[in-house]
Amino acid sequence: MNLLGIDTGGTFTDFVLLTANDLKIHKVLSTPQAPEQAILQGIDDLGLRGQALLIVHGSTVATNAVLEGKGVRTAYITNHGMGDILSLGRQTRKQLYNLQPKPCAPPVPQMLCLETAGRITAKGVCIEPLQEHDLRQLKQQLLNLKPQAVAINLLFSFLNDTTEKQIQAIVPQGIFVSRASAVLPEIKEYERGMTTWLNAAVGPLVKGYLQCLVKNIKETRQNKGQPRIKISIMQSSGGSMNAQQAADKAVHMLLSGPAGGLAGAKFIATTANKERLLTFDMGGTSTDVAMIDGDLQLTNEGYIGHYPVAVPMVDMHTIGAGGGSIAVIDEGGLLQVGPKSSGAVPGPACYGRGGQHATVTDANLVLGRLRADTFLASTMTLCTKTAKQAIAPLAKQLSLGIEAVAQGIIHVANEHMARALRIMSVQRGIDPTELTLVSFGGAGGLHVCALAGALNMRQAMVPIHAGVLSALGMLVAPRARHLSLSMIRSLQDIDETQLQAAYGSLQEQGRQALLTEGLQDDEINYVLSADVRYLGQSYTINVPWQGAEKTSSTFNITHKKRYGHALQQAVELVTIRLKAYGESTILTRLNKQLLPKTRHQNIICRETHLHGIDMPASILDRHQLPEGYQIQGPALITEALSTTYIEPGWLCRVDQRCNLILQRL
Repeated sequence: MNLLGIDTGGTFTDFVLLTANDLKIHKVLSTPQAPEQAILQGIDDLGLRGQALLIVHGSTVATNAVLEGKGVRTAYITNHGMGDILSLGRQTRKQLYNLQPKPCAPPVPQMLCLETAGRITAKGVCIEPLQEHDLRQLKQQLLNLKPQAVAINLLFSFLNDTTEKQIQAIVPQGIFVSRASAVLPEIKEYERGMTTWLNAAVGPLVKGYLQCLVKNIKETRQNKGQPRIKISIMQSSGGSMNAQQAADKAVHMLLSGPAGGLAGAKFIATTANKERLLTFDMGGTSTDVAMIDGDLQLTNEGYIGHYPVAVPMVDMHTIGAGGGSIAVIDEGGLLQVGPKSSGAVPGPACYGRGGQHATVTDANLVLGRLRADTFLASTMTLCTKTAKQAIAPLAKQLSLGIEAVAQGIIHVANEHMARALRIMSVQRGIDPTELTLVSFGGAGGLHVCALAGALNMRQAMVPIHAGVLSALGMLVAPRARHLSLSMIRSLQDIDETQLQAAYGSLQEQGRQALLTEGLQDDEINYVLSADVRYLGQSYTINVPWQGAEKTSSTFNITHKKRYGHALQQAVELVTIRLKAYGESTILTRLNKQLLPKTRHQNIICRETHLHGIDMPASILDRHQLPEGYQIQGPALITEALSTTYIEPGWLCRVDQRCNLILQRL
């Protein structure tokens, strides 16, 4: 069966097709109002209509709905006295010294916050039973309010989910239900409630999108006798799940596309014997920055916009700086870039699709770093004239030349991205000079040397197929589930038998979920870990579960390494976690297809002049470069879906897998 990775971004939708004998890549402009249209176009462009397919898809539908505040009308059901919890949050201010902050609209309007009985204690005992009249009242309220979704979050429901299930049973037909004890059975009622509400608010949108996608893709078969098509969805944690299960777990898809990029970066870097990476994924709309230290780094304290999301997701920092980021002059007369983007419609001015604003892509084109004759394998023509026309008003306001302003746009965008890279490295006590900067995304290669230089990094890497690495990563991502359960108790007094039973329950849940996806028992692996802390602390550290004594010792060592000290104090277990996964079965096949094909004997090297560079720059076709080939900057290495700019003072070498290894001289 052919495998197809699809990453839907804000500007482009990327495709990586793996067949028995070949690997093909493709890119089309996204269709934000109906993302499935771009997917269907790509399937047609690749000639896949009527063929058997396994599709792994990363979608921005959930992310965009949250960021744009376009979730569906959602009722929030909780215990008496707890209806304001999502509005109160942690009572922290975004700006510490701003004594008159602008009020924020509550996530859920007061009329949609419903309170009821069914109170559970911290020991899982019901002290306020839910009566029949409570259920009747709730049902009538829902009938009157007519929400499209319901989020149920009762206190300590992770210890006893009976009451939440009773409420779920009376929700009228046709309403999407999100239950906290199923979505996130953990402590911290605010984070649990917010995650449950987000899952409910965007759930119907994601479910409708996936149903529409599955329906439209299956209709590409010419008749009912055509081969089967399977669709899996990328999760924020770096694993995939089938589309049917994903439809009810929208909150797990909020970093779907970026997680694919990290999976791809880890896979490619491993083949190049590199494990400690600082990655940046620069697309048309945003840039995602993350650390990879052997494995993907996950967090349960992530945010989407200003909303906390406590489900496992890749630990990354995202900023509004991409190829389509718009440059403006602010009220103080300074040049600013982003976060607003031209997106796919109308796109940068040089696309010739009606864009009027200057963008990072326009600036790269004006400076000669982006070649109009090689963009998207010449299937899309870039217009330098319209790019200059878009920059001209800014140049007039600043009393500078067009090229000087274009250089300024690039400089400001680079500063934004360098700041994001420092947040994920320097601000966490990690020396970036010990890491390899891995650049991917359609626009990443144009900025990789400048960003590495800004952090004094001496080595960088532009992987093969960097322009579509997120789509490639979706093919290598394991099918996985992350499960958790809070059970607070001292490690010194823990009942190991009870704990093993709890882990066994999580393992069975993960096993059943993966068996439904076609995995066999001997293909499923399990990783046990635990969130632990010193007694009295608010925050936890996740460490491998190795039994009470060894886990406690590991926690002390980790705490000292991270914070500089360890305490002579009791260690407390907070939450147990289990990862169930089955490795991708196509790694060997993909490794074979990524091996370099026969390279041209005669390398064609052209020359051009770049703005601000005294010496001529070489222009090379990446697909012609053999293993071991080296070139010093300035140089442009072009390929179908991206361009790499080698600055003066940098050496580029092609490794055995056709990755570009950059070394500062």
